[in-house]
Amino acid sequence: MYGCTGNTNEDTTTTKPVETTSGQTLNVLGEGEIKFFFSVTHKDGSVKDFQIRTDKKMVGEALQELSLLQGEDGPYGLYVKSVDGETLDYDTDGMYWAFYDNGAYAAKGVDQTEIVAGIKYEFKAEK
Repeated sequence: MYGCTGNTNEDTTTTKPVETTSGQTLNVLGEGEIKFFFSVTHKDGSVKDFQIRTDKKMVGEALQELSLLQGEDGPYGLYVKSVDGETLDYDTDGMYWAFYDNGAYAAKGVDQTEIVAGIKYEFKAEK
């Protein structure tokens, strides 16, 4: 454990898998006081679940800090191009990253969404 070892050189981007009571693997990333759950549904239908630990206030900032999210600024905020290492290109194949909070299509972009305890944030590859 970080607090017990005094190791200040710990790599916070390393995934630390933890098995949940349901037998699912939950990847724990980052360090910080704020915790939230994040899920990615990839183009092939596979799902990867994370617990994110951060001191950032916005979902997008936290995910970018951990290299889970890449994109570019556009007229409506961050245009997400890559999530969890998978890049989608709407102009090529019509696929894009859809952002959800608490199971519903998000009303705001990931860069404009404040982290709220108990909410699960998701990106799904959609067409």
